[in-house]
Amino acid sequence: MSETTTLTVRLSGALAEFVAANVGTDGSYENISEYIRDLIRRDKERVEKEAFERLKAELAQAFAAPESSYKPLTAAEVIARNRT
Repeated sequence: MSETTTLTVRLSGALAEFVAANVGTDGSYENISEYIRDLIRRDKERVEKEAFERLKAELAQAFAAPESSYKPLTAAEVIARNRT
């Protein structure tokens, strides 16, 4: 079951005006909480996409390497290498 966290954020000036313009009858969001949740979801997706792109680049590099450059590794060696 998911846990709920309550956050308090203070905004002033241009940031507060920007949020106000995006919330309510004239904005894209019904309330500030909905807006913040959407921002967090989009940021999470961005981080996950960047991680996936790094993985794809690493795999592409590995598959492009000549077979002679491969060396056998144990599972423990792979885990240790990935911790750095």
